[in-house]
Amino acid sequence: MKNYKQTASDVLRLVGGEKNVVQVEHCSTRLRFTLADASKVDAAALKKTAGVMGVISSGPQCQVVIGNDVIEVYDELLKLGTFNAGQAAAPAAPKGKKEIGGIILDYMVGIFQPLVPAIAGAGVLKALMVLLSTLGLMSSGDIAYKVFVGVADAALYYLPVMVAFTTATKFNCNKLVSVALAAAMIHPSVSALLATEGGAYFLGIKLQNIAYGGQVFPAILTVIFMSFIEKWANKWCPKAIRVFFVPMLCFGIGFPVALVVLGPLGYNIGTLLTTVILALYNTLGWLAVALLAAVLPFMISMGMHKALVPYGVAAISDPGFEMLYLPASLAHNISEGGACLGVALKTKDENLRATAISAGISGLFGITEPALYGVTLQHKKVMMSVVISSFIGGLFVGLMKVKAFVAMGPGLAGMAMFVDPDNSKNILWAAVGLVISVVASFALSFFLYKDETPAEDETAAPAPETAADAAAADFTISSPLQGKAIALEEVKDEVFSQKILGDGIAVVPEKGELYAPADGVIESVFGTKHAISMKTAAGAELLMHIGMDTVKRDGKGFDPQVKDGETVKKGQLLMKFDLDGIKADGYDVTTPIVVTNADEFTIKTVAEGAVVPGAALLKLEANK
Repeated sequence: MKNYKQTASDVLRLVGGEKNVVQVEHCSTRLRFTLADASKVDAAALKKTAGVMGVISSGPQCQVVIGNDVIEVYDELLKLGTFNAGQAAAPAAPKGKKEIGGIILDYMVGIFQPLVPAIAGAGVLKALMVLLSTLGLMSSGDIAYKVFVGVADAALYYLPVMVAFTTATKFNCNKLVSVALAAAMIHPSVSALLATEGGAYFLGIKLQNIAYGGQVFPAILTVIFMSFIEKWANKWCPKAIRVFFVPMLCFGIGFPVALVVLGPLGYNIGTLLTTVILALYNTLGWLAVALLAAVLPFMISMGMHKALVPYGVAAISDPGFEMLYLPASLAHNISEGGACLGVALKTKDENLRATAISAGISGLFGITEPALYGVTLQHKKVMMSVVISSFIGGLFVGLMKVKAFVAMGPGLAGMAMFVDPDNSKNILWAAVGLVISVVASFALSFFLYKDETPAEDETAAPAPETAADAAAADFTISSPLQGKAIALEEVKDEVFSQKILGDGIAVVPEKGELYAPADGVIESVFGTKHAISMKTAAGAELLMHIGMDTVKRDGKGFDPQVKDGETVKKGQLLMKFDLDGIKADGYDVTTPIVVTNADEFTIKTVAEGAVVPGAALLKLEANK
């Protein structure tokens, strides 16, 4: 059974803890952290954490790939602290080296990523209505058709309002004032003003006639500008009138500047971006789609594909379709799914088969991270299969000039995104491209993939299942702490003193560090971090419980250095804990070291009084 709580706890610790997290959110497969100090991330340890598929760290943003369990892990993560409270005030500037590209990408992802579900849901709904109308199953004059198309169109028409909200969230400014500013730009009276015959003038400056419905960049620039006005005004405005005066300034200054400067600038930025991408497509044609599809696995693994999201959203709004990124994504997504299913059929590794089946199904439905991190990146020949099949599938959809009409990850569930009211064959060619991609990837991975023969692990032998199997093992349990050894009967907790959990000894620690008392494997780092259980190489099952009733601290003051399933050596640091803080809160710090399978051993205490880590505490003899 998967331990989502433990995964969340390990991830939080390895990204620097609660105080280092400015903001956290999730998408379909990833936890997305915005951090105060990116240098505190232990990426190497994160990648080895149970439940984590991969890590992408760039500037202040750290993306931890979880896969299909991301919602469960995210829910557990939220129980461990308050992470988004910092939105009420601007976060501290990230410490360490600032990578401008990473910072820009972080803001772009933060603004556009939350929009995708609303845009995708509305887009697919409208595509389904068009499909039903094309098939003659529904008339465009039907009330039901108008109702569903109306709500779908609203998601795109009011896109500036939604963008204003996500931008305000990212820039930590008043969300409702931001939304009102964006709404003003698409208000019917403003639209009529901008469309005035001969042009409308404000303070002698002619206003550009722009239909702001569906535009994203004008709203982004306006809210960013407004955030600076708000922060400036809050510094000097008397608190007694701040509640209305600061918003009034935001409206009074922000909106005219938006109409005169920022709106036209944002509109032209979006137009330029779309023009550049379309120029690339017009220059390379179908080859551009094939090449992009082939490199997408590498781009996604580094998070670079998110830079294309603003273009995709803008293109769906104007000119109303997209011919490069989304068709290429169709070829790639389906190739990931097909390749994983090929591996699942070929491999004899039960764990890999289970991963490949789950990841393959996700890939076919447009979610590729489980496939990419769970299978593709770990096997060169599978990666080769995905690249080749993506290129082939991309080549076909590029040649057929397939258009996408919804900004979402293409897959089986979203094929309606390729419904074109003016070209009934568009979805047909998209479907053929899907089939080509899945067949090519499945066949290539099935014939190319071979199970690797695992090399023997010379550093760690499996722990014996019973004490009788461990005649040659070390039966000494050493002190995991520096402090004073006392008899277990002296512990002020009947569960331990009456040896209900097992026999052993206790140590009153003088230093907040817990070390491995023998070679073995960590069985569990408790969710509240106050205790660790392990199985020694001799087969003894040990419980080390730091303090009495410390479970009530809910992890406060405990910093595990190991995780479940990790092989450890005697003397290895297992836990750091705030000894002084635990004492100050009134807790007894006495730490029992208990052999929970005591019936398998004869246990002899060999220490009393002062001990240091590594000093012998117990001698065990296997019962026959």
